[in-house]
Amino acid sequence: MGAAPPHPAFLPSRLEIPPMKFTDGYWLMRPGVTNRYAAEVADVRTESDRFTLWAPLRRVTNRADTLNSPLLTVDCHSPAEGVIAVRFTHHAGSVRPGGGFELVGRTDGAGTVVRAGSVVELRSGALTLRVDTEGPWRADFLSGGELLTSLGERGLGFAVDADGRHHMVAQLALGVGESVYGLGERFTPFVKNGQTVDIWQADGGTSSEQAYKNVPFHLSSRGYGVLVNHPGRVSYEVASEAVGQVQFSVEDQSMEFLVFQGPTPKEVLTRYTGLLGRPALPPAWALGLWLSTSFTTDYDEATVTRFTRGMAERGIPLSVFHFDCFWMRGYHWSDFVWDPDTFPDPAGMLARLKEQGLKLCVWINPYLAQRSELFEEGLREGYLVRRTDGTVWQWDLWQPGMALVDFTNPAATAWFTERLRRLLHQGVDCFKTDFGERIPTDVVWHDGSDPEQMHNLYTQRYNEAVFELLREERGEGEAVLFARSATAGGQQFPVHWGGDCESTFTAMAESLRGGLSLGLSGFGFWSHDIGGFEGTPTEALFKRWVQFGLLSSHSRLHGSKSYRVPWDYGEEAVEVTRAFTRLKHRLAPYLQHAAQQAHLHGTPVMRAMLLEFPDDPAVAALDRQYLLGGDLLVAPVFTEEGTVDYYVPAGVWTNVLTGDEVTGPRWVRERHGFDTLPLLARPDSVVPLAADESRPVSDWADGVTLLVHAFADGAVREVAVPETSGTGTAARFTVRRAGDRLLVSTDSAKPWNLRHAGREHAFPAGTTEAELPLA
Repeated sequence: MGAAPPHPAFLPSRLEIPPMKFTDGYWLMRPGVTNRYAAEVADVRTESDRFTLWAPLRRVTNRADTLNSPLLTVDCHSPAEGVIAVRFTHHAGSVRPGGGFELVGRTDGAGTVVRAGSVVELRSGALTLRVDTEGPWRADFLSGGELLTSLGERGLGFAVDADGRHHMVAQLALGVGESVYGLGERFTPFVKNGQTVDIWQADGGTSSEQAYKNVPFHLSSRGYGVLVNHPGRVSYEVASEAVGQVQFSVEDQSMEFLVFQGPTPKEVLTRYTGLLGRPALPPAWALGLWLSTSFTTDYDEATVTRFTRGMAERGIPLSVFHFDCFWMRGYHWSDFVWDPDTFPDPAGMLARLKEQGLKLCVWINPYLAQRSELFEEGLREGYLVRRTDGTVWQWDLWQPGMALVDFTNPAATAWFTERLRRLLHQGVDCFKTDFGERIPTDVVWHDGSDPEQMHNLYTQRYNEAVFELLREERGEGEAVLFARSATAGGQQFPVHWGGDCESTFTAMAESLRGGLSLGLSGFGFWSHDIGGFEGTPTEALFKRWVQFGLLSSHSRLHGSKSYRVPWDYGEEAVEVTRAFTRLKHRLAPYLQHAAQQAHLHGTPVMRAMLLEFPDDPAVAALDRQYLLGGDLLVAPVFTEEGTVDYYVPAGVWTNVLTGDEVTGPRWVRERHGFDTLPLLARPDSVVPLAADESRPVSDWADGVTLLVHAFADGAVREVAVPETSGTGTAARFTVRRAGDRLLVSTDSAKPWNLRHAGREHAFPAGTTEAELPLA
């Protein structure tokens, strides 16, 4: 969605807080800044599953040293196996109100405390926190006895800036060559080392350091992750202020962070999403192509019908049609009333579109323009966010006089979602939940929530309310959003898309970079505006973005001032859109299995290379290619002329579109026409393809084709063809190579096919075993 430019009256909540950088080089502090760090352990209290340390901020050599100096309270426990939480507090009575993120997977008694002499340890699974209470301050995190990271000489403490603001500060040591990833959907360089990152929701597009989806969780290449359990503003210095440390700080008197053990990056994400919440499983129909009206374009039912019929006439299967903002009247957003001049018969129109086999999505946001009757009602009932003086908070950007729905008020949430329920009963299937980022801090919330924390948490309340309504109305597995903003835990309410990007190859690449960063922050599903949002793409860009978009977890054609119907970009664009939409439908069982893995284990559908190849140092910084699921490498083309550079790990990789083989590890440079791109199957992989390419949901097991690639002697792969809903399996296949033979066994009672080395073999219903020569 197009964003209004920032307005000074709306941004003091960001501008009044300077960057939390405290030092002036290694030796000095910035003018007016004082800092204190834990120096040693004065006392320790142990329980069976936790311990508390009291850490003076100077060495104590005699009784007088206990006077006139701060003491940190450091509480350590384990909220889940393989996770250790550390909370350190200065003045407990001055801690800001409000807790951390909701830890839905918390497990009591997950840790065990062991004490031997001066050493106290908290163990949780293979993760250990070790502190020697007699030496200088140091706390080590170990995995299987090997050091992951540590809180060293300046590991825990606080800093007071020149304006008297009190910040809790922690520093975790980085090892030589250690890389840091994540922190939400960030469009800055993929490896975060050297960056200053503020966890603060902003409507900043995809071309700046600001982000729509801010997540205070970072993933380390050494096999651990860290969540700062503070929903408000968190400032990171990642190998920047102190180049050997990841520093994070919050303006408060207390801060908690959680360390998640792997040892692999995928296992870290499994633990993290197990505690913060795993993504819901979206419906399989959402895997198909979505088409939008675009934002400020002119459209009515005739336009919409021309689009949907035009797609059908050109053989491009369409699954979802989306109505953007102007389905409602100008100055009325969001009152959830169809513009009667443009759409005089909304129920009839929706029914007519459904007769074409389409699902329907409409745009919403959580803001109420003063012109809307809902504003009047919300004002009267007390459902709108108020200022500290009791008046309703309003401004004139985006919508004139708009106010915010207060989702901390259960009555306001029910009132808001009841309006959406009417749309669902009318025929709408899902919602694009736009906005939710620019939330003021000079306000009072119904439930007394801390305004600084609600700035980031507002989107969580908003998207959860809408998602739960969809789940209630449509049933488990049928709820899906198209959401823009999020924070930690927001992965539970998919799908998220990348926001307002330009129509350029540069923006296409930065969008992918942000999506991969989001995937390393616990989000399983991600999409983007095919063709770019701002501007109009060239024909070449549109076709390349179509390839990329239809090889993403979810695929939507959307723009700002221009349409994104393929025929506006030439006849070849129609052919490319048709071919790649049909390819995605054939890949539906493979993609649904990847979706199940995201739902069950927290592994994203679109995976940064390091998730699958953590021991290959060549993949550490790769952000222009990815694994779609576990077995397909995708390298989008980011050039007009069709050249692309990509890296293949070890083994023989096979281009699914051309049959060409590439042996790694090595870098490859190729030139592709618009009918192909690097789409490579992993060595020893088996990719199931549906027989029906006309739609995303079909009986995937009936006539499924197994693509078998470069099987080495002795290799064995088990393949599950999923059911079209839930996490069940419709058919299982086991493929193994023994010498010059391929052996296949299955529990499927339906016909199936196998393709290997360019040859396809068909097997009738009831064939449970087969043996094929490789020659």
